[in-house]
Amino acid sequence: MNYQLTGAIVLYKNDEKVLRKAIDSFLSCTLNIRLFLIDNSPTRVLNDIIIDSRVEYLHNPANLGFGAGHNIAITKAFAVSEYHLVLNPDIYFEEGQLELLYSFMEKNPYVGHVMPKVLYPNGSIQYLCKQNPKPFDLFARRFLPAFLNQIFKKRMMSYEYRDKDYDKIMFNIPYLSGCFMFLRTAALKQIGLFDDRIFMYIEDADLTRRMLKQYETAYFPEAIVYHHFEKGSHKNWRLTLYSIQGAIIYFNKWGWFRGNK
Repeated sequence: MNYQLTGAIVLYKNDEKVLRKAIDSFLSCTLNIRLFLIDNSPTRVLNDIIIDSRVEYLHNPANLGFGAGHNIAITKAFAVSEYHLVLNPDIYFEEGQLELLYSFMEKNPYVGHVMPKVLYPNGSIQYLCKQNPKPFDLFARRFLPAFLNQIFKKRMMSYEYRDKDYDKIMFNIPYLSGCFMFLRTAALKQIGLFDDRIFMYIEDADLTRRMLKQYETAYFPEAIVYHHFEKGSHKNWRLTLYSIQGAIIYFNKWGWFRGNK
């Protein structure tokens, strides 16, 4: 069977109430859809969270990481769907948002990857369009104290596109957040899967960068989603180590300084 849109959520010991809201948001779509739940949790406790013929649950015996988990679903999507959505378990949105993104992609066949406007639950904007990261940008956002960050405020504003208008459509963004990636399946076939050497964090920067070599990327603020966004790597040293490991792989691939353009 062919679908207009497939989607995937990678799970790991998730809050069931938050996760259910993400799943219900996706299932509210009127397109012909299928959702893959890729569960990296140690048990199958989330197996029965949603009983719906449009949902397929897959349990991994080990935690493969974000990108590797999503690659399972993307590989399935290659054979059956026009578009594929990489969706975080802490995202939710109103009816009609996926249809808006689908329509935008249908009208813009040169775009391989689009991201909607992403808001916090209180309605404030999340600045998730970014320049290609450099080592200092990642270090400053994680480790510099607030008073030192003020010294580099202009640089960080440019890095997060804070000097741009987030109420307008933007094209060819170098780095779009992995929390919500609406992707053209044919484009994914060309550029390949997530780099599964990266356990989590920055694999989205790598995928967006590869996409931009073959297709355009876009930010489409007419579609709006909400994201809890807790910055886990800023609160947990194990997650911080994952982010450092991913950054090393990323910069070894794209260049640490002059080569990182």
